[in-house]
Amino acid sequence: MKILPVVMCGGSGTRVWPESRESLPKQFIPLVGEHSTFQMLMEMLRDPLFERPLVLSNVDYRFLVVDQLRDIGVEADIVLEPVRRDSGPAVAVAAEIAARRKPDTVVVVFAADHVVRDRKELIRLCRLSAEAAKEGAIVTLGITPTEPATGYGYIRAGAPLHAGGVVRKVEAFVEKPDRATAEKYVASGYYWNCGYFVFRADVMQAEIARFEPAMAEAARLAVDSSSADLQFLVLDADAFGRSPKKSIDYAVIEKSDRVALTPANIGWSDVGTWQAVWELSDRDSEGNSVRGNGVVLDGHNVHVRSDEHLTAVVGVDDVIVVTTQDAVLVLNRQHSDKVKALVDHLKTTNRREASEHKRIFRPWGYYQSIDNGARYQVKRIVVKPGDRLSLQKHFHRAEHWIVVKGTAEVDRDGERILVHENESIYLPIGCIHRLGNPGKIDLELIEVQTGSYLGEDDIVRIEDVYNRG
Repeated sequence: MKILPVVMCGGSGTRVWPESRESLPKQFIPLVGEHSTFQMLMEMLRDPLFERPLVLSNVDYRFLVVDQLRDIGVEADIVLEPVRRDSGPAVAVAAEIAARRKPDTVVVVFAADHVVRDRKELIRLCRLSAEAAKEGAIVTLGITPTEPATGYGYIRAGAPLHAGGVVRKVEAFVEKPDRATAEKYVASGYYWNCGYFVFRADVMQAEIARFEPAMAEAARLAVDSSSADLQFLVLDADAFGRSPKKSIDYAVIEKSDRVALTPANIGWSDVGTWQAVWELSDRDSEGNSVRGNGVVLDGHNVHVRSDEHLTAVVGVDDVIVVTTQDAVLVLNRQHSDKVKALVDHLKTTNRREASEHKRIFRPWGYYQSIDNGARYQVKRIVVKPGDRLSLQKHFHRAEHWIVVKGTAEVDRDGERILVHENESIYLPIGCIHRLGNPGKIDLELIEVQTGSYLGEDDIVRIEDVYNRG
């Protein structure tokens, strides 16, 4: 039996700020290990049990998805949500697409921002759950709790579906409990709800239509009116936007009488806090974990992360220190669940750091702010081999480009010019220009902008290979 894996990859992940922000959310960050959680999952899906994966992501992250898949050599079908509508509409779309291929297609839904230590066991449980799903059950994986956590919903399982079987009926879903209630749940054999589901496409369609007919109709119309754009399938914005904004748990799972559970002891974590990241990280004999350019002296149970700046922690215990190019977070491990509230506060004060990194990723590479003033801005620009920016012009600024690595191919008012290392070129206000990298290595240059207005919206795109507006 083959299973169609559906990867939900559209979340914004503010709980592990400042590394995770809306411009680069946690599923695309190597929080644990060398690869991102999205890449770790996609590597697992190479197993012969799975068909070619279907990735559902927000339109803003489409090129991040492509880049990360390319980096690990994995291919997938990518479906783009034009607006965020929670997991219910996304699962409805996945079921619609799968059912159009074959109504009894067995689907498994994964979240891209989780970590699973025992992937072989997860694959085995997917195969086991698929057998029950083939018979019409909607099977959720129930995680065996390791502690009385208050941040997860719980599931009470009943008798096995079949005599001697592993898959069990679900008796009840319960909301996130307080500490005392969580302790009772763990002692009574409840399971954590991790949000992984295995189902037949037509069964899920029927249940969504039963409980949320507007959601089912929106999914059908969104797929009917979808359009191909480069390597993506883009859902129709009007149709998809009419779907109720609900999680699949609230929309269907907690109401359906078809839901079953497979107990799963797979080393699962939703990596939802910095405390969870510390727990998943390698630590020394003092409980300290250092990633990047950090030092801990006379401290215990400390987690330090810094890609560039030296971050030194001396004489303190139980703290997490995360240093990025434009923000530093110092956090008591016991209060790591308060980071989201911090980000919400930063947003109310219109802090750019709440949502954006200094390094902004684009389909052709990235740019990074170095310095700025009233009438100037300095950026570092990196263009990947073979890629190019849009053909564009500006009304308010001129630009100077100094190449520090590679060779730039510059179109300027109809003239094509090659600019080599240690050379520069001037682009006056209003000229029509484009930057490309014809070489085999990254192109790196320093851009100096001067003018009366330096905002990113002072770009008139005349031609763009990435179909951006």
